Amino acid sequence: MRRTVAAASVAALLGLTVAAGPGYAAEDVHVHDIQGAAHVSPLAGEDVADVPGVVTAVADDQFFLQDPQPDTDPATAEGLLVYTGAAPGVAVGHAVTVTGKVTEYRPGGAATNLSTTEIVSAPDQVDVASSGNPLPAATVAGSDGRVPPNQVITEGVDGDVEESDVFAPAKHGLDFWESLEGMRVQVDDALAVAPTNRFGELAVVGDDGAHAKPRSTSGGVVQTAADGNPERLILRGAFAKVPTADVGDVLPGAVTGVLDYNFGNYTLEIDETPDVRSGDLDREVTDPQRRNELSVASFNVENLDPADPAAKFAGLAETVVRNLRAPDILTVEEIQDDTGPTDDGTVTADATVDKLTAAIEDAGGPAYAWQSIDPENNADGGEPGGNIRVGFLYRTDCGIEFADAPRGDATTPVGVEAADGGARLTHNPGRIEPNGDAWDETRKPVAGQFTWRGETVFVVANHWSSKGGDDPLMGRYQPPRLASEEQRVAQARSVAGFVEELTAVDPKAHVVVAGDLNDFPWSPPITEATDLVDLPQLLPKAGRFTYNYQGNSEVLDHILLSRSLTKRGFRYDVVHTNADFADQLSDHDPQVVRLELTAGR
Repeated sequence: MRRTVAAASVAALLGLTVAAGPGYAAEDVHVHDIQGAAHVSPLAGEDVADVPGVVTAVADDQFFLQDPQPDTDPATAEGLLVYTGAAPGVAVGHAVTVTGKVTEYRPGGAATNLSTTEIVSAPDQVDVASSGNPLPAATVAGSDGRVPPNQVITEGVDGDVEESDVFAPAKHGLDFWESLEGMRVQVDDALAVAPTNRFGELAVVGDDGAHAKPRSTSGGVVQTAADGNPERLILRGAFAKVPTADVGDVLPGAVTGVLDYNFGNYTLEIDETPDVRSGDLDREVTDPQRRNELSVASFNVENLDPADPAAKFAGLAETVVRNLRAPDILTVEEIQDDTGPTDDGTVTADATVDKLTAAIEDAGGPAYAWQSIDPENNADGGEPGGNIRVGFLYRTDCGIEFADAPRGDATTPVGVEAADGGARLTHNPGRIEPNGDAWDETRKPVAGQFTWRGETVFVVANHWSSKGGDDPLMGRYQPPRLASEEQRVAQARSVAGFVEELTAVDPKAHVVVAGDLNDFPWSPPITEATDLVDLPQLLPKAGRFTYNYQGNSEVLDHILLSRSLTKRGFRYDVVHTNADFADQLSDHDPQVVRLELTAGR
């Protein structure tokens, strides 16, 4: 749906030329003629007159129209939006005819979004013929109707799909949903493949997931290099409230609404709030640690600052103590400074960390020590004023020591030198290439040197640049252009260079690279990074996720190990406590690896 705009701004928004008087209008035109078998109307820019249909949904300054007498071509949608710029004066069930101009509207003004076909009209150009008419039957997207393609978004396109001759709704997910644009659509036994988000949106697949693949351990769908899961559909609440659900919950029966496109996805504007049948999904608890293991975990705590509710600190503490079983070393991402998003020049995070460590102790956990480096003010991206950073929590009660070396600062790069037959850091903790272009306006990685029972372990805490600015999976440009990837490739090479420095001094150095790397296991930043072993890729596909984005369960958080550690033995676990749940403490799941370093503990 459109966002409401002032009537006087409509022409400017749409790039229309407003004529002084009525121009020629094509007659005997139906909705399927306007929609055509394509992403862009063959009549775009033309005036049309007396287009018939039944009103299926009404908003303040617009309504959806569907022709109750469809053609025989399933590739041509039978519905569209009519934008009147003011109260349209119609009701659901009215049979109307509409005169106006066919327009392609780009939701949100984002060039990467697909456009939606509509008629720009006015209330006095909409004639009501009758009321109380039955609505056209909803097209079932599923087993009892048309089954959406479940793997291929589109193929045979290299660029703008709106300029392509490729349109294959039976094979391509992007084209399938386009062929239903503006129409009443029904999804039976909708399965939640994401939790309801803060915007009141819920990603689902139909038929309780019967046609969806690959499935996650929680009941969602896992994104892979070859499968973006185009069977996903986003439920939105323009006309009825979307229920709160977790991944694996089912909305039993039929969910109906009008198919639209918003924020890079096809959406169903539901007409009635459905019931929810719980999937009884529990938050995971990792296995107990063995006596000979050193555990290293990673957790993005999502913009944690002292002003956050006590319940968030308590919940994060419970996750650390119960679900992660109080790991020996924990790399933490998105710790904000002591005044949070208030942009007052503060860069210290003592208050934030103190509240977190106190909450961990209150939850029955150990007294964690903390190591990090304060960033320069507003130099590391993230929420303005928040100065997010990465750092280490570690357990001195388990005999873990932080190696003695001069402490680094925001701008001094950490180095490696030979010592005692091995390698050591010149600064501990120390930042990796903090002045390098790869880390401009983003979080700098921090290296730490730890010792435990005579073993030295180097841990690098990371939070690489986000995927913001990439094209949407279900967007206008195919394959999607990944504008953010280049910087992460540079970041991967920077971290890889540091690891190579370590292993050049000590080929058997124990190295752990952990954190929110903001990219997929098959992506160049991960595959081209180093000779390190990426642990998420070793998991069964169903458990290969740390994050959920628009219904795709995906890996953004990683732990990578040097070969010297993988040869010793390890156990790795993504602990699913957040990504599948509507009541999230963070949008990321934590992860933990248990390293076999000694014969006994």
